[in-house]
Amino acid sequence: MASGGQPFPHQTQERQPGKEHEMDPTPQVISPDYKPANKLQGKVALVTGGDSGIGRSVCRYFVLEGATVAFTHVKSEEDKDADATLKMLMEDKKSINSGAKDPIAIPADLGLEENCKRVVDEVVKTYGHIDILVNNAAEQYVHINIEEISDEQLKRVFATNMFSYFYVTKFAVKHMGKGSSIINTTSVNAYKGNKLLLDYTATKGGIVGFTRGLALQMVDKGIRVNGVAPGPIWTPLIPASFPADKVANFGKEVPMGRAGQPCEVAPSYVFLASQDSSYYTGQVLHPNGGTIVNG
Repeated sequence: MASGGQPFPHQTQERQPGKEHEMDPTPQVISPDYKPANKLQGKVALVTGGDSGIGRSVCRYFVLEGATVAFTHVKSEEDKDADATLKMLMEDKKSINSGAKDPIAIPADLGLEENCKRVVDEVVKTYGHIDILVNNAAEQYVHINIEEISDEQLKRVFATNMFSYFYVTKFAVKHMGKGSSIINTTSVNAYKGNKLLLDYTATKGGIVGFTRGLALQMVDKGIRVNGVAPGPIWTPLIPASFPADKVANFGKEVPMGRAGQPCEVAPSYVFLASQDSSYYTGQVLHPNGGTIVNG
């Protein structure tokens, strides 16, 4: 539900990835009450799927905290949103005069291993290293039952949502040192299940396991690995996935009775990226509007 408990306007988008500039209302990516505190000063962050939704908000909060940010997007399909995000990040950077380097946007299909390597190589070539990795790219498709999910779709969803996390991390950790942070975006669906998003839900469950296992593998290197499991958040995935009547009532089912905004999720990533969370690894935060999970 939109702010004030009113339904969202009926809307759909014909294909994924969804486009933020076509949404009504536009997702809220920054809270006017947020007070930056230089928590990420001098850090270099790579955010996959950073052109819109939660990824865009994370990029903006990171820049406001002093970080240099690179993000990925899907070429052509998300160029307009990526350009808008770059403009926002440049304005944020100027507003705080942090000394961070200019942000960059990298077009890439992260379902392919060679593209993930190319992205990491470009970030390292530009900035020298990586301190924060946010694995966030995702896609989802609604189906009534498992028989409707094609082999092609299953492979595509796992390639984007799960394999890319492995691939990007595999290449990024070579350029990450002690004190670095990896943050994986999972979902409340990994904990409660979702019968309409079966393959998506399976990937999000896999990300929880990936986060816990990788955290144990990285602990001796001083690299912390955590996750964020958002509930229903108003992002381009929603109108690109669901019919108009479902979109209109999106978020109604949670205890708070409304969808969350990206700006209500992104501070979780700031916390996990900063030294404020120095005793956190292998954990998942749950900004989900009050849904109780066995996290």
